[in-house]
Amino acid sequence: MDILNALVAFLNFVFIPAAAYGAQLALGALGITLIYGILRFSNFAHGDTMAFGTAITIIATWALQSLGVSLGPLPVALLALPFGIIGCAIMVLATDRVVYRFYRRKKSDPIILVMASVGVMFVTNGLTRLLIGVDEIRFADGARFVIDVRSFREWSGLSEGLALRTTQVITVVMAVLVVWALFWFLNRTKSGKAMRAYSDNEDLALLSGIDPDRVVRLTWIIAAALMTIAGTLYGLDKAFKPFNYFQILLPIFAAAIVGGLGSPIGAIAGGFIVAFSEVAITYPWKKVADHLGIETGGSLLQLLSTEYKFAVSFVILIIVLLFRPTGLFRGKSV
Repeated sequence: MDILNALVAFLNFVFIPAAAYGAQLALGALGITLIYGILRFSNFAHGDTMAFGTAITIIATWALQSLGVSLGPLPVALLALPFGIIGCAIMVLATDRVVYRFYRRKKSDPIILVMASVGVMFVTNGLTRLLIGVDEIRFADGARFVIDVRSFREWSGLSEGLALRTTQVITVVMAVLVVWALFWFLNRTKSGKAMRAYSDNEDLALLSGIDPDRVVRLTWIIAAALMTIAGTLYGLDKAFKPFNYFQILLPIFAAAIVGGLGSPIGAIAGGFIVAFSEVAITYPWKKVADHLGIETGGSLLQLLSTEYKFAVSFVILIIVLLFRPTGLFRGKSV
């Protein structure tokens, strides 16, 4: 039995990738739950808007790199993020003015806004493809690893190597900072308290003198920042391809619903629950079992192949909707 090698294998192939992926899903789910809690509809254009904001960030990254800008071991995309957020915010504010505001003023049913968001999704997807193309793009420059397999083996003397990518560390650190900033804004600032009041009771908030248009604008701007940051971190950690962001919409919605739509804490918890479930169920545990001296009988100990990763999100989503539609943190019922 070799517990240390088993632990390193677990950290390398399950815990670290799931933690980074969970942070990305949590940021995406925060945007979903913010829009649902304040604007009262599920935004199906969320994934493609993430792709649009990331595309702007990549173009800004290329522009900065052409000017000779460098951040040393860190990716230049971190400097380009504000440009992506601004571009994404302009796009979502324009979309709200052209599409959503009409239905909001008519007091349309939420399903109408949902269907409108589906149309926005296809338009945004087309814009992103026109803007940056359809090919896979890798834009994570700087140092690739904080810890690499060879150095770890030499230092530890273990047969298993540990790899910790720079993008994974950046993802977790950025997620912590963004979540802290969001909670501080919502709980400590006048604008944040106005948004919370509008979410809790729209009529009472209006009677209190809160400007609904300002709340809507702030919501879209914050959502644009969350979408761009989540999309950029996902692209840095893996690779950017517009279609990938359409696919990630399901686990993001699953994370938001598992935690409880309208609950920011629930969105964060849901992101990590979905991520760890996906990774744990699709990972072949044979290597860990071998280190622990467990007989596998030639089996890979893999419940599902990686092709079924998104099926895990779907199953989790269905189970939560059937047995606890308000989610773990009692958000709004779907």
